[in-house]
Amino acid sequence: MAKNFPHSFIVCDCKQVSLGEIVHAIKEKGAKTLEEIENLTDAGSSCGSCRCKEDDVGVEKMELYLVDILKKFENEK
Repeated sequence: MAKNFPHSFIVCDCKQVSLGEIVHAIKEKGAKTLEEIENLTDAGSSCGSCRCKEDDVGVEKMELYLVDILKKFENEK
């Protein structure tokens, strides 16, 4: 994740879930998997395009995926 994104950046367009909400789910609520993030925030629970590049069904690919966010926090440990 080379680019810095503001916490207001919408990661999940379908459910309008921001990066800040996802970071909160990881750091404060202990989410460690895509399923836990989905359960806590609803991100990825609709079309699934925000989960990872392989699941992205959009014509224009997303800038940031849930798996990338999880990897960043795994690497910070």
